[in-house]
Amino acid sequence: MLREDIQSDFDSLLPGSTTEQGASRRTALKAALGVGYAASALPIMAQTAIKTSSEGLTVGEIGFEVNGFKVPAYRAAPAGKTGLPVVLVIQEIFGVHEYIADTARRFAKAGYLAIAPELYARQGDSSQYGEIAKLQAELVSKVPDAQVMADLDGAVKWAGANGGDVSKVGITGFCWGGRITWLYSAHSPNVKAGVAWYGRLVGNASETTPRHPVDVAGQLHGPVLGLYGAADTGIPLDTVEKMKAALAQGSAAAKASEFVVYPDAPHAFHADYRPSFRQGPAEDGWKRALAWFQAKGVA
Repeated sequence: MLREDIQSDFDSLLPGSTTEQGASRRTALKAALGVGYAASALPIMAQTAIKTSSEGLTVGEIGFEVNGFKVPAYRAAPAGKTGLPVVLVIQEIFGVHEYIADTARRFAKAGYLAIAPELYARQGDSSQYGEIAKLQAELVSKVPDAQVMADLDGAVKWAGANGGDVSKVGITGFCWGGRITWLYSAHSPNVKAGVAWYGRLVGNASETTPRHPVDVAGQLHGPVLGLYGAADTGIPLDTVEKMKAALAQGSAAAKASEFVVYPDAPHAFHADYRPSFRQGPAEDGWKRALAWFQAKGVA
């Protein structure tokens, strides 16, 4: 059985087929650098997705070592500037492809050093998969939360040595990355604030995912803004209520966390390259995200 957040991403791709063949190795490498879309992320919408220019930015692949492994990542930042606030941009289930890279560039245009690490890199290449079920079973399910937390720590360390101000760290993520946003905000004292887009809040404990956001809600170091859709079939609104109750019993940052639930928005409403995209909630959520980081001391 697919996990709820994975099934939600599957549903948000419809109409269309998820049986496209895997990308060529060259395409896969480009996808890892934020160019193009993974086969499993098809179909894309007929209209052009939002494209953010790299003019005035320093963009491209970087790498940083964590436990003997060089983690690849996409970086975007205002060119020639230092002392920048840092935002970690966390991928959907599909990995770091053009949509995630473009989101990083949007943050860079707003004055941030944005880093999108490829968090499945040790386990495999998500762009090689043409079926959601196989992607989940063969790759995503093998990615331990502890590994992800360590890799994000490594990204923050890299940022501090390359123009970032690690006293001003924010994190944002989408679906799979929304869940990680909650977890990392509880893990790292460096996090000033987070913005979680439709990340799963509850779940069964496993060896790779021993705890879920509701389990660590009271331990947040930075307040999190949760952006969710009432029409999301994979994240029931009662789980949002459970999370709110857990936050209310927690740290000052937990108590300062908030939710915005868009009445008619489905899962992945910010993903402008997919049929699930909803312009109104996406634009409102983006404005709220920037304002949240500003208000909570990241910007």
